[in-house]
Amino acid sequence: MTKIRILGIDPGLARTGYGVVDSDGTRLRAVGYGCIETPAHTPLPRRLQQVYDEVREVIARHRPDTVAVEQLFFYRNTTTAFAVGQARGVAILAAVQAGLDLAEYTPMQVKQAVSGYGKADKSQVQEMVRLLLQLPARPSPDDTADALAVAIAHAHAGPFRRLAEGAGGEGTVRA
Repeated sequence: MTKIRILGIDPGLARTGYGVVDSDGTRLRAVGYGCIETPAHTPLPRRLQQVYDEVREVIARHRPDTVAVEQLFFYRNTTTAFAVGQARGVAILAAVQAGLDLAEYTPMQVKQAVSGYGKADKSQVQEMVRLLLQLPARPSPDDTADALAVAIAHAHAGPFRRLAEGAGGEGTVRA
């Protein structure tokens, strides 16, 4: 089994979480993680530029082999959904421009992969991320823990995806 470096992204306009995880078979190791925060009263185009620039910087610094992004799941506020969708779009653009393959996971798929239960609450997911990556504390804020969880979900699904892609799939992969 070869080692693969995965950049997980939990997109958002106010906060975009990122987590870089090395996966070598069943072993996982956190390489780096954090949160891109944009100021609330900054014009939308400037906030999107900041997300784009900082995702590109994370990619340049950590040199991932692939990127996994959480799909949007909103059921109430469409204004927030549009803004988050735009932030998600610029993060995806940064990854694609860097020549990286992209996988997408729903929140339920991420929770299932990390905790074994698709309806796990945030604290359960954070604790499982801490345990799986052998971190001294739960990653904070939530966006960072969620991004690491997305990377872990891709690490768990990765071997199956590579088999499917080898059978003729190419481009963006959706879980």
